[in-house]
Amino acid sequence: MQTVEEIQMLSFTIILHAGNARSSSMEAIALAKNYKFDESRKKIAEAEEEFTIAHQQQTKLLQEEANGEVNLISVILVHAQDHLMTAITVKDLASEMIDMYEKMQMIEEAKK
Repeated sequence: MQTVEEIQMLSFTIILHAGNARSSSMEAIALAKNYKFDESRKKIAEAEEEFTIAHQQQTKLLQEEANGEVNLISVILVHAQDHLMTAITVKDLASEMIDMYEKMQMIEEAKK
């Protein structure tokens, strides 16, 4: 079982990296909107790197629980989980929007 302080630090780590991932995903959308697809996909890759770190922290808790350990469920931890899930959704939508903008560019160029 982790201490309250350890749960808080783990939670803040998840929040930090999920927030970074969400920001990179939003930047990816803005770049795709301007047809900068290579840069946009690099931002998605950055988001994935941030998710890896956040997921590692989350996995620690899941493994402990699977091993029968009981950890404190705090509002900060719930907030961290919410941040992570929201960021994942934004990244998934950003990837779809990049594809959409690529198709838009192809259609525009075909009309010329």
